[in-house]
Amino acid sequence: MAKKTEKNSIIEICPIRNVVARFGNKWSLLVILILNENGSTRFNQLGKLIPDISTKVLSNTLQILEADGLITRTVFPEVPIRVEYKLTDTGISLVPIIQQLTEWAMQNMKSIMAHRKKYDRT
Repeated sequence: MAKKTEKNSIIEICPIRNVVARFGNKWSLLVILILNENGSTRFNQLGKLIPDISTKVLSNTLQILEADGLITRTVFPEVPIRVEYKLTDTGISLVPIIQQLTEWAMQNMKSIMAHRKKYDRT
């Protein structure tokens, strides 16, 4: 009997769902921009720079970014252990795109907010 071959799901082959969705949330974009601005940064410092993110969410966000090769995690054998995060070349290549998106959002925010307000009234 011949084996049934499985087709790749849309999630596996679609760049938006497979790649962009992993870093497209508000925390990942912010972490990438902070690491770009500050260079190598410790976990606790990231938490201070993003005061409204929980430790668990920050940890999870960093793990996802590391798994996707956008950041590196370096553990220093010190007491207490020091862990620093830094953008990889792939992460650095993403920064101009995030900056363009940020500029677009700033230019269009008033219009978008007005449309939301109008939509909410209907």
